[in-house]
Amino acid sequence: MAVIAVYSMKGGVGKSCTAVNLAWSSATQSARRTLLWDLDAQGAASFILKGDKVKKDRARAMIAGDVKAGKLIKPTAYDNLDLLAADVSLRGLDRLFFEINRKKHMGKILRGLAKDYDRIILDCPPGLTETSEQILRNADYVIVPVIPSPLSERALKDVQLFLDSTGRKHAPLLPVYTMVDRRRTIHKNTLDKHRKWPVIPMSSDIERMTKLKRPVGDFSPNGPAAQAFAKIWRGIEKRIARG
Repeated sequence: MAVIAVYSMKGGVGKSCTAVNLAWSSATQSARRTLLWDLDAQGAASFILKGDKVKKDRARAMIAGDVKAGKLIKPTAYDNLDLLAADVSLRGLDRLFFEINRKKHMGKILRGLAKDYDRIILDCPPGLTETSEQILRNADYVIVPVIPSPLSERALKDVQLFLDSTGRKHAPLLPVYTMVDRRRTIHKNTLDKHRKWPVIPMSSDIERMTKLKRPVGDFSPNGPAAQAFAKIWRGIEKRIARG
């Protein structure tokens, strides 16, 4: 089992869309038993996968141990893809981790899910908090969506510096450029500095996701966005295979 976190310090960088599409690729293209765990209180990934009608205020209770994960995990419309949906109670998650004072709590929950899944995709809340620190400590790989601009690149460097400063082992950060418009000079110049970073283009298909409530690979498999996500997922699978 491998845990892939999709994380960014900044909001509005395409994090949830990236998590949904990578989870779909895992389940559909790689036929992996996949769980998308939405840990962002905004619940965008849950909304896209039509899991936003769950009973409220139970997501935090599951992490606290008051509700079993199996009670909340639901199948999606896609084979091999289950969803552990978010709700507004996750806004208090940092406080929960502080109160229980268990640095390895998230890892224990993930190990409990390992028997049922080959891949767990985490849609992380933005910001550098106790929640994100626990996630980053327990993920095998961390996908970081980055808009090609100086501020987004600065945020990525800040996360790397923070993780290095802790002196603890952490998952590798794998940057992915998102919302890329090569017609814009700032995007083009930024991409030229990191030519090997994966690129997800600005696309109307991604904008349509929230209206259709479907991953782009499901309704536009040959489009540039779907092809980009598929390529990124193939790269992740190769990394996992190499160990």
